[in-house]
Amino acid sequence: MSNFKTFLLMGVITFILMFIGQLLGGTNGVYIALIFAGFTNFISYWYSDKIVLSMYNAKPVNENSDVYRIVKNLTERASLPMPKVYIINESQPNAFATGRNPNNAAVAVTTGLLNILDDNELAGVIGHELGHVKHRDILIGTVAATLAASIAFLSNMAKWAAIFGGNRDRDDEGGSPLALIGVAIFAPIAAMLVQMCISRTREYKADAFGGQICGNPMYLANALRKLEQGVKYNSMDVNPATENMFIISPLYGDKLASLFSTHPSTKDRIAKLEAMARR
Repeated sequence: MSNFKTFLLMGVITFILMFIGQLLGGTNGVYIALIFAGFTNFISYWYSDKIVLSMYNAKPVNENSDVYRIVKNLTERASLPMPKVYIINESQPNAFATGRNPNNAAVAVTTGLLNILDDNELAGVIGHELGHVKHRDILIGTVAATLAASIAFLSNMAKWAAIFGGNRDRDDEGGSPLALIGVAIFAPIAAMLVQMCISRTREYKADAFGGQICGNPMYLANALRKLEQGVKYNSMDVNPATENMFIISPLYGDKLASLFSTHPSTKDRIAKLEAMARR
């Protein structure tokens, strides 16, 4: 059911992209939007891990480090291939996984995360990220983020087309200036809502997986408490299109971003992990 829901939502976000293409250039605009979507998905599939890791200047960790040892132990427990492990020099405690499939996955943690978590809590966080790897959530989230970013880009084009009178004499092929202004305002919001829906249920699923393979769901619950406080007091320069990749939304201080967060509330996530621990 969750896979069907994801497929349906991906269809919605692609439709939004096509709709903007229709307004910008009529029938030809739809074709251009489809080509644009296909190109961005191709890039996302093959290069998303390299793009995101480069974006945050991630560096490979030493194979003798504690974090590498924990990742190795958990991948063996989860019957997963060993992912590449990276560290990001950021004070905000956070982590994410990336890669198109379990054989081409990477896990990245920040220095801030390593500074505040003990080994058990770190295992809970790594277990969560390996849950995304196991369930192939990474590719789905990255493609959704790429499409959302594409919609934002085309919406910006629609705004300038409206300002400078785009399609004013070609209403039968494209959209009117008022329609373009409406798209520029509401399409990015709609794309964010769809991206949020895709991500939230998968966060709960990854929490459950992480709580199971780390040995005790409370390890992850305790980690989430610390991470929420750490994110609150440590800002991080983050591309909003990649917010869904992190274990905790890195945009805590941005009220608008929090409203459209791709993550469930930390309180609800902890409550589910506590219930899991009691069982």
